[in-house]
Amino acid sequence: MHTGLVHLHRTLAYVALVLLIVSGIKFLMAARAKKEFTEGDRKLSLYTLISVHLQLVIGFVIYFTGLSFSQLKDFGAAMSDSSVRFQVLEHPLTMIIGVVLITIGYSSAKRAEGTAKYSKLSRFYLIGLVLILLRVPWDKLF
Repeated sequence: MHTGLVHLHRTLAYVALVLLIVSGIKFLMAARAKKEFTEGDRKLSLYTLISVHLQLVIGFVIYFTGLSFSQLKDFGAAMSDSSVRFQVLEHPLTMIIGVVLITIGYSSAKRAEGTAKYSKLSRFYLIGLVLILLRVPWDKLF
């Protein structure tokens, strides 16, 4: 089961990344052109939010069911090993921060009026995308 969840997490990562890239660029261009927010844009922002939240939930399940907490008995030693530190601390923490920013952007855009929705969405989605791209384990993704 753990292996299946890892494969699902890796596969859905492509969907989440593509949606983040597409929506971030689309919303940035629409904000600069001062376009009106459409129903299609609302759906795209919602699907992007759902995909990153789904990734986060699957990641939590993988983290708490597959993580060997015996690695963390000596926390100092675990932090001195870069691969363990990445797996246990850097990747999860950065992804959580990225998803929180994306959620803040979506929530604040819901309350915004008119073209301000695009600027809020693009700003938070692109910052979240950058954080996520910084800590994607690229060697395991391909």
